[in-house]
Amino acid sequence: MRLKTVLPFLLLLCIATASRQAAPSLAGSWRMVNDGPVSVVFVLSDSYMMGAYHEANRFIGAQGGTYKVDGKQLKINFEFSTEDSTDVGTTQTLTIDSFKNNKLVLSSDGGTDTYERIDVPTAQTPMAGLWRITGNIDDNGQVKTRQRTARKTLKLLTGNRFQWAAINPETKQFSGTAGGTYTFVNGKYTEKLEFFSRDDKRVGKSLQFDAELKGDDWYHRGQSSTGGKVSEVWSREK
Repeated sequence: MRLKTVLPFLLLLCIATASRQAAPSLAGSWRMVNDGPVSVVFVLSDSYMMGAYHEANRFIGAQGGTYKVDGKQLKINFEFSTEDSTDVGTTQTLTIDSFKNNKLVLSSDGGTDTYERIDVPTAQTPMAGLWRITGNIDDNGQVKTRQRTARKTLKLLTGNRFQWAAINPETKQFSGTAGGTYTFVNGKYTEKLEFFSRDDKRVGKSLQFDAELKGDDWYHRGQSSTGGKVSEVWSREK
């Protein structure tokens, strides 16, 4: 092959590769732009998404599952849905109409929605990602590993937001969810609740825990909003 034939080919290959690398990530938190009183926020990280709808302190609903972006399509495979449990195990495909200037426009047969990015994970947010509770710490500091079953409690963190959900995708059972904002400073992890499916009265409370990251494990100690002891190990879900 002649050089003047090879060079254009290599140039096109480099451009295509750079274009793929420059594709923006959906990781972060997104709030639906609307004029109504209902707040709709989704958090996405590690190919997993969770979202919730609430009006002031009143929890309305939540859904979540794995996702992937395929060209102009956003495909979501639901692992839980409070609105309709029959959605669990199904895939919803949304069309990405626009994604620029921290605005995301998605459309489906049900219409078009616009979301604005409200945070994004960075190198300064080491807790960002998908976590699963895997054990409990006894009074002697020993970890008792939980048996891995279909029922699971997941916690998804982005730059400064979180949401957890206790679910069983096999039985389509939903046990609870909560979310809001968090900080992690000098070994102190603090959550502020913006919604809680089990008790609206706890919304607005801040809870502080001792947190330590050991590789892919997160040692989490403190007290729950009811005063109960919390001594858990969460592990990155891969």
